[in-house]
Amino acid sequence: MFKIALAALAAYLIGNISPSIIMSRLKGKDIREQGSGNAGTTNMLRIYGKKAAALTLVIDVLKGVCAVLIGRALAGGSGACMACLFVIVGHIWPVFYGFKGGKGVAAALGALLALSPSLAGLTAAIALAVIALTKMVSAGSVAAAVALPVLSFFRYRAFFPYALLMAAIVIFKHRSNIGRILRGEESKLSFSKK
Repeated sequence: MFKIALAALAAYLIGNISPSIIMSRLKGKDIREQGSGNAGTTNMLRIYGKKAAALTLVIDVLKGVCAVLIGRALAGGSGACMACLFVIVGHIWPVFYGFKGGKGVAAALGALLALSPSLAGLTAAIALAVIALTKMVSAGSVAAAVALPVLSFFRYRAFFPYALLMAAIVIFKHRSNIGRILRGEESKLSFSKK
């Protein structure tokens, strides 16, 4: 149990690393006070352009991968599953940034890649298909979150309870987006910037 708790703590702290907050503060502003107020890839794309968004995405994915690899090294499969959940918790509610972070999607992708590449691939495919159809990253994120527990039940059953929690957290963090989607007010993705 100690090693699983250590895996969770390590993953949480890794999740606290926020490239979007760090990069925006280096430019003299905080990304959480701009655009949508979210410390994530899509808001970085809208505010700072493609390069900043790409760097944010890569670092957020890598921190998910690292957290799960460390969790697995510390406590095997249980540690990896716990790390998968807690890197997202750390990303969304970072203690070092006043518990106000991103929505956890890119970190979740990285964590799932390290945990189960097939589960990550299926989940990402669903997200990308919905994004392509709707031009809304939030719609793809929510669709992937809804699909994750179902996919994990068939692909990686030991992960199912963690997948339920992850899905609930991601959907909760997207509740305002869901409201805007239902009202037809959600912003659509554009790659025309920088």
